Amino acid sequence: MLVDSHCHLDFADFAEERDAIIQRALDAGVEKMITICTRVKKFDQILALAESYDPLYCSVGTHPNNAHEELDVTADELVRLAQHPKVVAIGEAGLDYHYDYSTPEAQRQGLLTHIEASRRTQLPLVIHARSADEDMAVLLREETAKGAFPFILHCFSSGIELARTGVELGGYVSFSGIITFKNSAEIREAAKIVPHDRLLVETDAPYLAPMPHRGKRNEPSYVAHTAAVLADVIGVSDADIRRMTGENVLRLFTKIPR
Repeated sequence: MLVDSHCHLDFADFAEERDAIIQRALDAGVEKMITICTRVKKFDQILALAESYDPLYCSVGTHPNNAHEELDVTADELVRLAQHPKVVAIGEAGLDYHYDYSTPEAQRQGLLTHIEASRRTQLPLVIHARSADEDMAVLLREETAKGAFPFILHCFSSGIELARTGVELGGYVSFSGIITFKNSAEIREAAKIVPHDRLLVETDAPYLAPMPHRGKRNEPSYVAHTAAVLADVIGVSDADIRRMTGENVLRLFTKIPR
């Protein structure tokens, strides 16, 4: 089973042909997709979308670049919204120092709220980490020491040491189309140190289309290209990577029916 563990099918980029996009994914062997929430105030729209398509699931949370907009969102609210059968994860939340849309303080406050919700529900926390390796590693160590919570370092684009830390703390690491880019040797090296039972693949669509579609709008069917490159990097077959990452999804996202 091939799964796109992180996409944004609620985005306007897909509005005119969403049915066709989901069908293309199914035709490519992508059996399930998880569309990720970036603003809790838009959660109702995302949930409605997940309810409209059987292969589609969703998360609930606030992207770090939007953290300043939703500091009033509480862990209690996230826990309540996550009770719906189609909600399989918390987030995405995290630290993004590449942009300055939200202050580091606001991002940290939001992330701690999401960690509490993940710890209470034991639903995986989808973590966005960009240009914040050291702070993210320290925070994950501190918070895991207070009580374990499942998490994914999504769209991994950090240094290899953050991958090591994530794995050491029990986390999963998800690779996007970035791993297919010629200048992403460091990302491919990071993939080699992740245990096979902690690997995921994703598109982060509509962003970061893999080769040979780089520069175009991404979509869930393209996760097959990412999976094929990841298989080559870690030395397994295409069938193995599909089986392996599919099993990992079902182990981590415990609300997705087997």
